[in-house]
Formats: sequence, structure tokens, C-alpha cells
Amino acid sequence: MIWLAEKLLPISKFFNPKMKLFVEGRRNTFPLLKSQINKDDRIIWFHMASLGEYEQGVPVMEKVKELFASHKIVVSFYSPSGYEIKKNSPLADVVVYLPLDTVKNASIFLDLLHPELAIFVKYEFWPNILNELNRRDIQTILVSGGFREDQLFFKMNNSWFKKPLEAFNHFFVQNEKSKSLLNSIGFNNVSVSGDTRFDRVANQLQLNNTLDFIEEFLDNKLCIVAGSTWPEDESLLKEFIMQNDLDIKIIIAPHIIDRDRIKAFQKSISIPSVLFSEKEGKQLTDYKVLIIDTVGLLTKIYSYADIAYVGGAVGTTGLHNILEPATFGIPIITGTNFKKFPEAIQLEALKGLYAVNAKHELILILNKLINDPDFRQETGKISKKYIQENTGASKTISNYLKNNFVKTH
Repeated sequence: MIWLAEKLLPISKFFNPKMKLFVEGRRNTFPLLKSQINKDDRIIWFHMASLGEYEQGVPVMEKVKELFASHKIVVSFYSPSGYEIKKNSPLADVVVYLPLDTVKNASIFLDLLHPELAIFVKYEFWPNILNELNRRDIQTILVSGGFREDQLFFKMNNSWFKKPLEAFNHFFVQNEKSKSLLNSIGFNNVSVSGDTRFDRVANQLQLNNTLDFIEEFLDNKLCIVAGSTWPEDESLLKEFIMQNDLDIKIIIAPHIIDRDRIKAFQKSISIPSVLFSEKEGKQLTDYKVLIIDTVGLLTKIYSYADIAYVGGAVGTTGLHNILEPATFGIPIITGTNFKKFPEAIQLEALKGLYAVNAKHELILILNKLINDPDFRQETGKISKKYIQENTGASKTISNYLKNNFVKTH
């Protein structure tokens, strides 16, 4: 089916802007590698699906840069949403799109890249590329791996489906369930290291999170941050936002920056609101709602929140990162569709996160968190403690690399 996709994708770019990036970006992969990588360069290659996986990979990339300063780091993305935002990442020497997974592409890609070490983040199991890595005996590891019973590796009694996994010298997985699943099909080179995202978000506390315009907007008032929202999240939030008797400030950071949609939402709430892009020259204290119509600021903005709403779990798009607000010791609210997100399941069980699927439920928990400071603070402490107790994955991985990669390189 990949060969068919390779034929049809160039046509799809005329109908979808994201597909245009997907297609045209891949045309540049091989020329970019030819121009940026020399035959004598020593390469460590990281692959991640998109932006979320990139964030998981950051703590490991930072450790690798310390351990192997003479190597170049190449990062590949599958999705435009990761590549377009991180194509100038200071952690990488070269950033490219992963080519479509054909036998020919895999061979050309690895000829140009010639990595000494390949690190895959979370998932993204491309059979031809993995088989070629295995054939060339290139050391390959998986970090922050997550496996589920419904994956073909575990459902189909066929060696073809699990053969690509033989490329991995070691699997670093998030939980015991993933380890048991791999063990069940004969893979014992597995360690439960946890999720590197905990290290990533914990490190955010050591950085400068100051944003002067946020401080001006808040004017020392209680702040709710709704991060990575989709239209269904904003619909759920709208009724609460329009409760004009609450002396609070609300910041909304949509997941997709669609100016027409953002303007329509701004108009629909009919209370004083301002866009990030239009804030210059305005008295920000006069507004109740600030809409962040840009990317790259949300993590720092969470540091100002008293309460966080995280989008993606009301509809079917997938829950966004709840760990970013949790590290700041903030109560978290989200939708109920997060069965594939163990961190949300765990944090809800601990009562650091509350799930809602109706407007009245959202209003009820928000009002309790606003009006009961003790409840709000205790809930936030649970979130913070959860982060603190789950850090350390990147250290485990770096220790493995010290013992298993350094010896021969």
C-alpha cells in the first residue's frame, strides 16, 4: 500500500495544505541529507512522529549531546506539525521528513544518513526502515515505548508482523503492561524506564517562564488556562466563560491557529477579549479573555495558571499534554476520552485530574476549584507530586548508552 500512497500523495497536495507540506517536505529529504551530511560525519539519528514525541525525545537528545559531543544529531519527523515547528531546533544539526517507507527509500535514506545509533521515540514502527537497520546491524533503541494489546504484533500469530521489532537492541517502555506484551512474543530485551516526558516537564521549572504580557493581563487575578483546545472544547467552555460575575482571567490557546475560527469564537463569547496578535497598544487589564493565536508559548503560560483545562479529550482528536501543567502544581480538567493515555488515567485516580463530558459538569468543578482555595491547592499538589515521582527515564537510558554504545564508539 505504501507504493500506492507514493503515487497518490502528489495529487492530494492540491486539496489539503497539510498534505502539501507532507509531500513537498519529503522531496527535500534526500537533497538535504546530501548537502548537510558528509561521509565521515558520525551520526546519531532520532525519529519521532510529531511534536509530542519530539518533546519526549528532548531529554534524551540533551543527554546524547553531552555524551557524544563529536556526533551530529539528525532528527526526522513523520508529521508536518512536528517538522514545521521544530525544523530549526537547536538540539539537532539536521531536521528532515522521514521518507515514505519503501524498500528503495529505506536503502537510500540510510546510505545518506549512515547512523551509528538510531533512536525511535514512543512508536512509529516502519517495517522497511527497521528491517534495513537490522540488516546493516545499526544499533537501534526505542525510548518511552508504549504498546497495546490491539496492535498487530500481538493480535496476529505471524512472524512478519513482529520481524521489524527485531531491529531494536533494547526497548525502554513506559509501563509493565508494555513489557509483558513484548515478553509474550519473545522479546526480553526490555526495561521499564517510564516516560521521558516527565523529565522534560520537570526541567521546565528550572527555566525562565516569565511572560510580561501575561502578568499585565492577569493583574493578580485568578487564572484559568485552557490549552490545546479544539472547537468541541471551546463549545464546552463557552457557557462558563460568559459568566460575567466571576472576577477571574481566562487564557485560551487553541491547538490549531485558524484565524477565521478564532475570530468567530471571539465574537461568540461577547465579553471583553483580546488576541495575542492584536495586544500591542492595548490596556490588557481591561480584558477578561486572552486568546493565544500563536504557537510556542503554552508551556510558559501554564506557569501562571491556577487551574488548567487541557483539550483533545472531549472529541476524538486525542488528549494533549497534561504533564505540562501538572509540573507547575495545577489542578487539571479535561474531557473523558483518554483511555489510551495512561498518565491521565493515573492522575484521575489520584484525584489530580477531573474529567467532564458536559457543560454543567465543567461549571461545577470549575466553581469548586475557584471558590475553595484549599481544594484547589491540594489538587495541584497531587499533580506536582505525580510528576516528581515519575522522573528519571532519561537517566536510565543514558546509563544504558554509556555502557553499551560508548564502548564501541
